Amino acid sequence: MPFDQIRRRRVSEAAADPAFPALKARVIARTAHHYYADKDDLLFDRLVKRFKALKLADSAGYLAYLDGAGGREEWTALEAEITIGETFFFRYAEQFAALREQILPALVAARREERTLRIWSAGCSTGAEPYSIAILLHELLGPDLADWDVGIVGTDISAAALATARSGEFGRWALRTMPTEDRLRWFRPIAPQPGATREGGYRLRQEFREMVRFERRNLMGLIDGSVPATFAGFDLILCRNVLIYFSAEHVLGMMRGFADRLRPGGWLLIGHAEPNPAFDAWLSPVALPGTAAYRRRDEPALQPAGDRRAWDYSSTLPASEAPVAGACDALPQVVTLDPIPLPVPDPVVPATALPLPSPEDLLPRIRALADAGDTGEAWRLLRDALDADPTAAPLRYYEGLLARSLGREVEAERALRGALFLDRDFVMAHLQLGLMLSSLGRRAAAIRALDNALRLAQGLDPDAVLPEGDGVTAGDFVVTVRRALDDLGRVPR
Repeated sequence: MPFDQIRRRRVSEAAADPAFPALKARVIARTAHHYYADKDDLLFDRLVKRFKALKLADSAGYLAYLDGAGGREEWTALEAEITIGETFFFRYAEQFAALREQILPALVAARREERTLRIWSAGCSTGAEPYSIAILLHELLGPDLADWDVGIVGTDISAAALATARSGEFGRWALRTMPTEDRLRWFRPIAPQPGATREGGYRLRQEFREMVRFERRNLMGLIDGSVPATFAGFDLILCRNVLIYFSAEHVLGMMRGFADRLRPGGWLLIGHAEPNPAFDAWLSPVALPGTAAYRRRDEPALQPAGDRRAWDYSSTLPASEAPVAGACDALPQVVTLDPIPLPVPDPVVPATALPLPSPEDLLPRIRALADAGDTGEAWRLLRDALDADPTAAPLRYYEGLLARSLGREVEAERALRGALFLDRDFVMAHLQLGLMLSSLGRRAAAIRALDNALRLAQGLDPDAVLPEGDGVTAGDFVVTVRRALDDLGRVPR
């Protein structure tokens, strides 16, 4: 069934369920996920999964169950259902370039005497973010790491996500932007179990896993005081693509709490779409190449006042996904900003006067939503884009990726083949089709798709960046496809 039909059906089912409004209000009050306030179809779709798991008929039965003996465990399961999202290593290249080349070297230099670092990944999901930081610090400090006391903690409300994080095991999709040589240095391949329909994954090496610990915490604890006072003194806090789930009032309370928990000289990173001038009450924004960070307001200026730059709060997406070139040989030069006054609202423009965004304008937003784990909203926007331009190959490609993430392999295959019908040289579409067919046990068809991907990539400059490849070059891509073919028992040419 097409996604728009599923959406309409879920809206209708939610409206026909008398107890749904009460259940929705209780879920939002418990989790503070204001994100679902206007998304009845997405919330009800996830609730239905819990209804089926417990063999319950409707919201009234579920409310009664939550109040019963198994309610505590069920809240844990529900929180996992409505919060867990897709994540991957080194997500948002600009921010990790800033961490690698400026923020972490500055912290290492500042803490050189005491040799301690405390880092908090808030809303860490399945752990890719704190583990990415562990890898960066391992590379940055080298043999000196043994002389440092480095504490990295990842927190999340989802017990299921934290269980995955503690295992240190990830599928290929979580490593999709990682060059092959780095994947082999930092991970060990996991062979698929005999008879399994899924492809094998990768396990992070022990030296990185032992640098991170995980705790179950709700960020609402920053507001209601349930996060203990000892959970403080952090040199770096990352809370990226988490604030979008909460109401504006809760976000301000959380940012105040983060500011209180930063050490002098500490840094805070949030998602690209999340900066707000109201945060200036407690934090000072710092413009970095391709991104922004925050520091405590009592930090001294890092450059003369005459050399200031403004951060554009209206920017909702990274400028590019390409890492910033160059290395940091000394203390980084960054820029502090004057507080930005709250903008005067523009006059209200009638909706009919606003031009509809083009598919090209929507595609970056679709990517960002998918990367943030907001698959439902990405689907919604994708359908709008496809209605406007059904012959755009990149849109069909993302239709395939999103369909696969939802477990709809038939729709995913149709979309990926549609992308290839529109653009026979779409290298990434050949790859994703091949990987999906392989996971479904369709070996011969998978080999054909991967062979096509390999042939096309070998005809490109090895340094050429592949369209929709998250910065992957043709040379690295060839190595990846050869490995996939080798896993299928096919000797690549």
